[in-house]
Order: sequence, then structure tokens, then C-alpha cells
Amino acid sequence: MTKSTIKQFFWMVSMLVLFGFMACNNPEPAATKTAAPETPAMSEPAPGDTSMQLIHAMEKVNGGWGALSALKDVQFDYKYDDKAKGIDQSVEKYIFADETSWGSYSEHNVNVLPGTEGQVTQLYMDGKASISHDGKPVTDPKAIGGTVFLRQANYYWFTMMYKLADPGAVHEYLGKEMIGEINYDKVKITFKGTGKDVDDTYICYFNPINHLVDQFYFSLPAMGINEPIIKMELEYKTMNGVYVNTLRKAYFPDGKGGYNLGGEYTTSNIKFDNGFTKSDLAI
Repeated sequence: MTKSTIKQFFWMVSMLVLFGFMACNNPEPAATKTAAPETPAMSEPAPGDTSMQLIHAMEKVNGGWGALSALKDVQFDYKYDDKAKGIDQSVEKYIFADETSWGSYSEHNVNVLPGTEGQVTQLYMDGKASISHDGKPVTDPKAIGGTVFLRQANYYWFTMMYKLADPGAVHEYLGKEMIGEINYDKVKITFKGTGKDVDDTYICYFNPINHLVDQFYFSLPAMGINEPIIKMELEYKTMNGVYVNTLRKAYFPDGKGGYNLGGEYTTSNIKFDNGFTKSDLAI
């Protein structure tokens, strides 16, 4: 990809908010297609399998999928601050056992019915998406497609660091890279069995001190960005015995060898084990 093409994509992505464009063109992200609701507990990695050893070390710290799924469900406030277009503000509710994903937006200037007022609620349950606006069903195919993508994407971002060893994930150790005073271990993650011509790619940077992923790069094949050049930085907090990613910062290449901050994702007021049922989240 040329520098001029990268620059063009930076502005396209920042204006279309990374995932909004993909909602209509690729309603199911590759990463969520390969994710299994019942992720098996990770066994001790084979000697010499550096990638899985790094993931295993991370799971010893964050508790792994077993610790997260034992909490049954979660509710939190979610704010997406797009530096070009504005804010999406929602309350998110997920059920881990079946990956039910519910979100209700009090502010929606970017990805969810932009240009409208009122409360917008999305649901993805049992493979079906639904969306309502001030309690009235929305049937527009683009809005439904956007709901499929965003509900799955939001759920995956929340659970991502607990699902790196999922079936269908392919890992490759890329060696070390010094950033500041930390010598990170890099692991490339792709996916098999997605049916795509070009699959999504992540390059995760494992911190050897705390064993967490401090940042990763990823690709957007649906937009012609086939190389992992978009950067995401992460911050965590511990609660209920697990590590929750409470702040993500997305940076896009500027075509000049640098990066610009495109958006921030903030997770707050997190509550686990609320006793949610499917009927509770129906819209």
C-alpha cells in the first residue's frame, strides 16, 4: 500500500469510525466468527511454542476465559469519542454463556443512526439482530447490518484478551521489539475457516513485566488495508478477579510515517454477575 493510499484511508477511517463502514460491507467480523462461547481452559503449552506460552502467561494473570465466564454477565457504560465526528454513548449488557450483546445509546453521533435524536437500543441474540428507536422497531437493512457488526464487535473488544487461544486462531511469534524501556514480545494472530479472501490480522505486544498486551496493530481487509497498520493502545483495571480493558486509543497512519489519534473507547461503571436472562434483554 502506498503512502498516498494510507493517507486516504486514514481520513476515510476517521470519518467513518473504523467500524461504521464495515457494518454494511462485512456484518460479521472474522474475529467473532471464530470465537466460541465455551472457550476451553488452556492447557500448558508445548515446549518451544512461544506464542502460546505468552498467551498462557497472560491468562495466569487475567484469569483466562474460565474466570471471566464464571462472572456470567456484565453491564457497563461505554463511550466512543471519535475525534472527527463526535460521541456514541451507550449502556452495554452481555451474557457470556451465549454471547448475547445488548446496547442502548443515549447519544449516537457516529455509528448508530447518526443525525437522529432519542434512545436507540440494539440487540444481538441467538444469531439475530434487532434495533429500536424510542421503542419502535427499525427495519432498515443497513441499520440491521450495522447492529450485527457493532454488537459482535463491542462484545469481542470487551472479551478479546480472554479469547486469544480460541479455536480458529493461528499464532506466530515475531520476536521482540523495544518500545521505550520495555522489550515487548510480538505475536501475530490470524484466523482460519472464515471464508474470506483476506483474513484479519493482529500483532499483539506482550509486556514481559506484567504479561498483558499493552498494544496491538490490526488490519482492515474490508477497506483494502490488508496489513496490520492501525494501532490500538490499552489500559486495564482489575475487578472481581479479572482484568478489564477500560481505555483503548486508536491511532491511524498519517501517510508520513507517523500516527494520529482517531478515537478513544472508555469503559466505566462495570458491574458483573447481574443475573441477566435473555428475556431481560429482549427489545
